[in-house]
Amino acid sequence: MEDYKINLKNYNLEKKSKYNFNKYLNFFNLISITLVIISLILLFFKGLNFGVDFKGGTLIELRATDKQITISQLRQSFLNMNLGDVNIKEFGKNDDYLIKFEKKEDNNPNLINEIKKDLIKSIGEGFNFRRVENVGPKVSAELLKSGIIAIALSLTAMLIYIWIRFEWQFSIGAILALFHDVFLTLGIFSLFNLEINLSIVAAILTIVGYSMNDTVVIYDRVRENLKKFSDIKIFDLTNLSINETLSRTIITSVTTLLALVSIYIFGGEILRGFSLAMILGVIFGTYSSMYIANSVLIKLNVSQKTILKEEDKN
Repeated sequence: MEDYKINLKNYNLEKKSKYNFNKYLNFFNLISITLVIISLILLFFKGLNFGVDFKGGTLIELRATDKQITISQLRQSFLNMNLGDVNIKEFGKNDDYLIKFEKKEDNNPNLINEIKKDLIKSIGEGFNFRRVENVGPKVSAELLKSGIIAIALSLTAMLIYIWIRFEWQFSIGAILALFHDVFLTLGIFSLFNLEINLSIVAAILTIVGYSMNDTVVIYDRVRENLKKFSDIKIFDLTNLSINETLSRTIITSVTTLLALVSIYIFGGEILRGFSLAMILGVIFGTYSSMYIANSVLIKLNVSQKTILKEEDKN
């Protein structure tokens, strides 16, 4: 083990630690704790805006062939039909609209035909239904349950992986960073009443993987530096490790964000929610790897002795 150490006197720590990320550690930790608490309050009291996938209902993609048809006319026509909670928004081209409404308790097989007739009476025949999807309440409940289970299992699997890959102190930091990213993303969706559907669940699962990957890269360098330097305190050592992996973090985050922003702008309404969740996840994941995951190592005062003791046990 002695051969693996590096003499601190011959190592320019200040040059290697160009940016002092840990200088504002307590400030950012306080902000993160505040934002997580706000997110939990929003999720508990305001809840999430579940889409047709999870609430059950009907989705209609309508194209207006008559240029005179406006979204306000469509909204008023659907509201007059007493279909429950109706959501209408432009979709893709200017003449395309996405209509979502709760499914009536009396399952009427002729509901779509009746809607068409009512629309013809109110706005004329200048439209056509390009797509109609129905999701029953039983199916939607199962999808919601499966989505929650998928997220919970992914977090558990990540916890076990880090526990095996590193020491238990590292696993706590990684899982807290994951919870931080997921709760903040869901909190923003709750705050702005953005729709939660199956694509958002897929985005959250992807966020978990991305955040963990970024954390593992920094953790690998922290663990490596812990073996090299016995004289550097964990506060300075984590800052050194972040600086050494900074170029990789920036390149990965920026290139991923460029693709996601392009999808958000040009991908249409279907991919907008997914890409927004991913954009938030990449930003939060990059941030939490530096200010959440590493903060736990500092608070637990991880040292070279910690690593050696765990290796001796194994």
